[in-house]
Formats: sequence, C-alpha cells, structure tokens
Amino acid sequence: MKLEIIATCIEDALAAEEGGADRLELITAITEGGLTPGIGLVRQVARAVSIPVNVMVRPHSRSFIYSAHDLDTMAYELDALADSGAAGAVLGAITADGRVDERALERLMPHVGALEVTFHRAFDELEDQAAALAILNRYPQIKRVLTSAGPRPALESARAMRALVDASGKGHVLILAGSGLRLEGIENFVRQTKVPEVHFGSAVRYGGQALSPVDPAAVRALAKVLQEEEKGEK
Repeated sequence: MKLEIIATCIEDALAAEEGGADRLELITAITEGGLTPGIGLVRQVARAVSIPVNVMVRPHSRSFIYSAHDLDTMAYELDALADSGAAGAVLGAITADGRVDERALERLMPHVGALEVTFHRAFDELEDQAAALAILNRYPQIKRVLTSAGPRPALESARAMRALVDASGKGHVLILAGSGLRLEGIENFVRQTKVPEVHFGSAVRYGGQALSPVDPAAVRALAKVLQEEEKGEK
C-alpha cells in the first residue's frame, strides 16, 4: 500500500516525508486542482526529500482539453523535469467528447524520458473509464491513474473503484484512489476496493484546510492505519 501526499512547498514535502508518506505529488494552485510548480521548487524539493517526487504538468485550470500551444508548453515542462530530480510527471488530457486525448499523449510521451507518468483526475471526466483504462495501458510510460472513479468523492464510489481495480489487473496501469479520502473510513474503503495506492490532500493538513500546511502527525496516523490494514490483508 502506497501513500501519496500533495505538497505545495518544501515545508509540506518535509512534513509529509516525516509523517511516513511514500511519494509526493508536487503542485501549485491547490485550490484550482493543481498546476505546474516552478522548476526551482521542483529542484529544491527533489533534493530535500528521499521519497519520489511526482510533479504536476498542467498549464491552466480552464479544462483538461488542450490546444496545440498548451501541449507545446507541457512538452517544454517535461523537458525541464528531465534533470530536476523528479521521479515522475502527473498529467492528463481529454477530448471535447469525453475520451482520452490520444493525440495529446502521442505529443507528450516522447518528452517523458525516464519519468513515470500518472494520468490525473481528468480521468474522472471521461465517458467510459474502462475503455479509457485500456487505452492508457497502451503507453508503457503511464504507471497509474489518479481517480475517484467518477464525479463523486472516492469514499462514495467504492463499487466503481473496485471495478476499476479489477479491470486494472488486465494491464500494467495501477489505480491511485484520491479525492475526498479521509482517515475516518479509509480502512473499510481499502478493504472494499483493494486499491494499491491512495492519495491525500486536505485531509492531512491542519484543520483539514487546503491552504494549511501538511500536518506530519496526521500523515503518521494515516500511514499507521494503512500499514496495519495491509498487514491484516496478508
């Protein structure tokens, strides 16, 4: 069981690592769902922590439908990440009719290099998630999908999440459950869905507020629950 924590600054990153996080998603503009952070911050965080740092590559928050100019920007960002110390990139693109934008992926994947890719919650705006998962499995660089299994919070979508986890067994792309997860109820959620990885943001921040710092004690409590649940499953 892997625990990924959102970080927006170096203090968040250090607190998440102190609490026992397995991986970071580094972003800026958390209240907009996350945008690409500056390369200076990426380098600083990657040097400061020993856990993998996956970096959001998202040029704006208007939508997940991208123009050629947007894709050029994303390609430049991926190039910049190549020697930043980042472990991965978090990105996603869809079409106006609710499908994975394969044109965008074909444009971006050559710039990924050694980075592993997470397809982000653009996935939750797709019409057919099972079909989308099959498409993403065609790209070896894409290692996981961050999803709440639809438009509702993940805790309210356990049945759909389990279906995605089952479908993911047919390929290499893992399911990373996120959005609306809380310490309360996480054991039952993991038990029901069998998700291998979970993603937390506001729930591990002081006061549960998106703009508050990461609380290492909250991360520690969550990591302990997940470890105990994993042991119970074995």
